[in-house]
This record gives sequence, C-alpha cells and structure tokens, in this order.
Amino acid sequence: MQRFDISTAQAAVDFRTYLSLTQTPPVYDATEKTYFSSGCHRALSDVGPEQVFDLLGDATASLGASIPLPNRVMDSAVIAQLYRAMRREQDIQVTYTSMSSGLSEPQWISPVQFHFDGEVIHLRAWSHKHKAYRDYLPIRLLKQADLATRDRSPPLPFDTDWHSFVRLWIRPRSDLSDEQARVVQLEYGFQERSHIKVETRKALAFYVIRRWRLNEDKARLELEKTEEVDT
Repeated sequence: MQRFDISTAQAAVDFRTYLSLTQTPPVYDATEKTYFSSGCHRALSDVGPEQVFDLLGDATASLGASIPLPNRVMDSAVIAQLYRAMRREQDIQVTYTSMSSGLSEPQWISPVQFHFDGEVIHLRAWSHKHKAYRDYLPIRLLKQADLATRDRSPPLPFDTDWHSFVRLWIRPRSDLSDEQARVVQLEYGFQERSHIKVETRKALAFYVIRRWRLNEDKARLELEKTEEVDT
C-alpha cells in the first residue's frame, strides 16, 4: 500500500488475484503476521535485476552505481532520407565509412529494413557495389543535405538470410569445471537444461554471437552448433 499508494481494499483485491495465479503461494507467518515467499518461489513473469531493485523501493536496497551506455547519436535528417528512399523503393547514394577497410567513398544502396540489435540501429540494404545484402550503421553515413536517389528498376534479389531462421545452441564453455558450469547455468537462467536455444533470423545471428560474447577467448558461454529452422 505504501509502495504503490493504493487503498486497503485495492491491495486486498490485488493480493487475492496474485494468490489465484501463482503456482508457489507465499506462506503466512502467524507470529510476524505477514506472508513470506517460500524457498521454491517463482515469479509470475520474467524480470531483470534492475526491475527487482526498483520494486523494492528502498534506498538501502537500491543499486549503488550505474554505468552509462554509449550515446549513439544519429542524424534525423539522414534517417529521414533513408526512410523515404525505402518507402518509395528507390536507390540512394551514400558515403559510408567502413571500419574494416577504412574506405569512405560514395556507393549506391537499396534500403529495405531497419533493425535493432539491442544497442544500435542498423540499416539493411542491397549493396550495388558488393552485389549482396549488407548492414549499415546510419551513424557512419556522411551527413549530406540532399542525397541522390534514383528509381529502382529491376526487383531486388530475394534476401535469403533475412527470411531464414536459425537456432543457436549455447552452453557453458566446455573447459569449465562442473562447479563453474553449474554457476554459469544459474547466472544465465538455464533452468536445469544443458543448453539455451536462441532462435533468430540468419542475418542477425552475428549480433547474437557478439552480444553474448560467444566469440571471446574468456567467455563463459560457447556456441555448440547452429542449425536451420524449418518455417
């Protein structure tokens, strides 16, 4: 009642609703005159650690520090031009700086899809230079007041990787001890399973591997196998 500033009647209704939904009801302690969660308590829905501390609403239990995320700034004018070209099914000429080659030169692309990897927004587009679908970071495009466009004549090739799905089988790193593997399973919510299975578009599997740090030498997890998913 204090935490959410609700009445006694509303709290009673909410609590009865909760008791009807939970599979692991709290235990009433007559001495303390309050309910306590049991050792096998399970939440009704998945929540992250930040939400748990926010729910407590107690200054003594609040998180003491927070690391700021990088501020990925995108120019709205560039996004607008890309979006218009995508909606009109046009090609657009952009100058993109590659972090692998270091080159920064004009090229024609056909934008088809924006997507978000959990950290940054990417533009998926057909590259007329590379004759393949590629992901571009809009923040690496040179800002220009008026990007050249042209009508798209032939239809674009079918984006097989975008329309295909894969299943990634992730497990604790094979050289960990049994005890280390056990705590890694607890940390990543394996829930008594030997693997975590992640399904995603084939085009986005790279971002899953990078975000889960499966390609790092000191990673706690490793990718055991990748398999195609029938759709």
